[in-house]
Amino acid sequence: MKELFSLCETMRDLAAIDLNLLVALDALLDEASVTRAAARLGKSIPGTSHALARLRETLGDPLLVRAGRGMVRTARGEALRPAVRETLTRVEALLTAPEAVEPATLERTFRLHVTDHVLQVLGARLEARLADDAPRVDLDFGAVRTDTPDALRAGRLDAAIGVFPRSFPELQRRLLFRDRLVCAVRKGHPEVGKTLDLTTYARLSHVRIAPREQPGGIVDTRLAAKGLERRVARSVPYFHAALHLAATTDHVVTASKRMLEVLAPTLGLRVLEPPLTFEPYPLALLWHPRRSHDPGHRWLRELLAEVARDAAPARALAAS
Repeated sequence: MKELFSLCETMRDLAAIDLNLLVALDALLDEASVTRAAARLGKSIPGTSHALARLRETLGDPLLVRAGRGMVRTARGEALRPAVRETLTRVEALLTAPEAVEPATLERTFRLHVTDHVLQVLGARLEARLADDAPRVDLDFGAVRTDTPDALRAGRLDAAIGVFPRSFPELQRRLLFRDRLVCAVRKGHPEVGKTLDLTTYARLSHVRIAPREQPGGIVDTRLAAKGLERRVARSVPYFHAALHLAATTDHVVTASKRMLEVLAPTLGLRVLEPPLTFEPYPLALLWHPRRSHDPGHRWLRELLAEVARDAAPARALAAS
């Protein structure tokens, strides 16, 4: 390998290296014959002889010398032979499209930021797919935070899944599923009948879900548009904690319809249509472009998309 670096230094600039000359050098040293090297390269004998002449001039060594009717490698040629072969192998690997990932043998840890809402919607199906298809893949989950986009940019994070109202032009985005907000109170709530009217909704104490610990939200905005405000009695960062609070108090919670469909019966919660209009909101997968062509990362993105389609099929999105 040192001999090859010497070659680079002789040529003074890496940009000046002619890969075709390295290919010719590999064939000439391996075959120790201009005729056989020409046949291997699919080149003419004069053209291959010319390549040998250029290599001799560049390296300052004959490389191949006559020995009877044939040719033999010089000491320099013998020393260069394995280094040239190794270098071409590396170049070939660098320029060849990566092979498809085999999930069954993939050993890798992916770090993702998600909310417990996402884990509730996708978790069971995701676990089943990983157990069946990729048992050696590990997922390291962290909470979505205000600095999650920065972590993606810096390479500390592989991907993030959540509601990202802002646009990040430098990040890639893929819609996974949609959800919408509904309300929930405990069964037997003393102030809530079969339906939830706006006056009662504004009067009740609320549990607010703030995964990124930021004040305000769509509920407060919509109430303010009607000249109303609510009392936020509890503000918590986790969806599960909010639902459990609503199940054991007289607070109302405004939360994910998909999550409540699963957990409301177990927790003893009544799900009600909100007295405000909330449009469905998208939950997206974010990643940095540096990961886009990584075969393992591409496989994970496709897996997440498939799991999301199973958990939230298109016909259900329309109803949501």
